[in-house]
Amino acid sequence: MPAKDDEIREIILFVLKSSRKGRNKIIRLVKRLRPDLSASRIRRVYENTGLSLYKRPSSRIKNQKAQPLHIPLEPMTEIAIHFMSDCLEDGRRIRTMNVIDHYNRKCLGIFIDFSLPAIKVIEALERVFEIYGKPLAIRTDNGPEFTSKRFRIWILLKGIEHIIKQPGKPAQNGIMERFNRTYREDVLDAPLLHNIDHAKSITEAWINEYNGERPHQALKYATPNSYAA
Repeated sequence: MPAKDDEIREIILFVLKSSRKGRNKIIRLVKRLRPDLSASRIRRVYENTGLSLYKRPSSRIKNQKAQPLHIPLEPMTEIAIHFMSDCLEDGRRIRTMNVIDHYNRKCLGIFIDFSLPAIKVIEALERVFEIYGKPLAIRTDNGPEFTSKRFRIWILLKGIEHIIKQPGKPAQNGIMERFNRTYREDVLDAPLLHNIDHAKSITEAWINEYNGERPHQALKYATPNSYAA
């Protein structure tokens, strides 16, 4: 570094002390002592000194190719997974993992817990597979549950294609988005959820009504159960 920057470096180290401070805070603290110094010069010395805070790299997948939505011709050709969240009466947050079949819009399960890491996602999907069989493909977003090493190894060993929609492209998971809206309006936003067991019981009853009684315009007003038959 140029010798002319030594003084600025010493001031930065003085205001930094033993704490961790970001660039913007350092600039403001230095300018209190030396108003004549420009922010750009302080920033340059701060970064060249190697004092910048560590920025965790993003684990999200970038430059994904488009994944247009196709309606399959048979059940369990492609299923979709998405997460939602809500609050219980006591303020605690719960998460729901919604699973549907693109062929007939059938809800294959809604799994509710306070947290749903990759290991619980896998356990829930294994239960779905025991009932309905293994799908050819699973469509998800690029959330941490689906980009984790555990999930990627599991889906590879299962021989299932993993379709990851592009960020900011809800149309690539449009059937699930429509399902989520219905579930939100009918269940999550309707009653007051007293506890997690209450949320599960209401959801289970709703799934039975959704699959067996509710007509769907996209299915020519058949229910998912009757359309599947």
